[in-house]
Amino acid sequence: MTGFVIVLLVIILILVGTGIRIVPQGYVYVIERLGRYNDTLGPGFHVIIPIVDKVSKKVSLKEQVADFPPQDVITKDNVIMKIDTVVYFKVQDPKLYAYGAERPILALENLTATTLRNLVGELELDQTLTSRDNINARMQGILDEATDPWGIKVGRVELKNIIPPEEIQRSMEKQMKAERDRRETLLEAEGHKQASITRAEGDKQALVLKAEAERDAAIARATGEAESIRLVYEAEARGIEMLKDANIDERVLLIKKLEALEKMGDGRATKIVVPTDLASAAADLTFKTEMLGFGNNTPVDKSTEKKPATKAADPCCSDSDKGATTKHFVEDHVNFEQI
Repeated sequence: MTGFVIVLLVIILILVGTGIRIVPQGYVYVIERLGRYNDTLGPGFHVIIPIVDKVSKKVSLKEQVADFPPQDVITKDNVIMKIDTVVYFKVQDPKLYAYGAERPILALENLTATTLRNLVGELELDQTLTSRDNINARMQGILDEATDPWGIKVGRVELKNIIPPEEIQRSMEKQMKAERDRRETLLEAEGHKQASITRAEGDKQALVLKAEAERDAAIARATGEAESIRLVYEAEARGIEMLKDANIDERVLLIKKLEALEKMGDGRATKIVVPTDLASAAADLTFKTEMLGFGNNTPVDKSTEKKPATKAADPCCSDSDKGATTKHFVEDHVNFEQI
């Protein structure tokens, strides 16, 4: 009797233990009662009826990533290439996810492959390579609508890799190399052009600055020469004014004339200087040299009276001849001045 009670208590404890369910965060349990859907248990502590109720499916509510293997796809221009996709989804309705499709992930994979073939079959190779965003958006809309009966919400679809055939890859590499060479040539030409423009502008600026410098130097030289000439003439004018103020007599002027004639006579070149006042200058010079006592003449002594000197008769010429000679010299001088 005691053994039966112990066995009965053990069975009761096992049944009670099997009726307790603790659901973790981010998951839900689908409960069936006698083979039919009964309830969905959220995160936390729950008690179910043993044997009558059972957990049909454990569903994760977190976003999931399905990385599908590459699929062979034919483009519009009959190019076969491999494309693998990545689908981001999450379970929106656990009941539909549990009872909508037998294997929802496999169904999603097959749906993704067929949708990708349909979309890429409408595009050529170049459009496929350059229209990833468009393909992703269209696939996301189609898959999201198609998986609503399965309780799945497709949030995002990405084309992970697009692998064209080897021949196409080699052609693309050649094309890319040609494009890079073309860009390099254009960049070099543009750089040479900019360098030439910059060099020409620099030469132009240098010529302008040089011309301005030469102009300023010429102006400065002209200004200096003009100032020098002005100062010389001012000095000469002041000298003349000083000479006027000093009351210089004719003797000093005569000496200055002689000095000027002496300077003009210097040098090896032949010079003929004929003063306009030759006769008066000769008379004045004779008188002044006699007064100053230059040469063989003696100063005139006015204190003593002149005594007539007896002159010997000159056999060469008489007094009348001398007077005639002097007269002719004066007349020739006057005629020369008139000419």
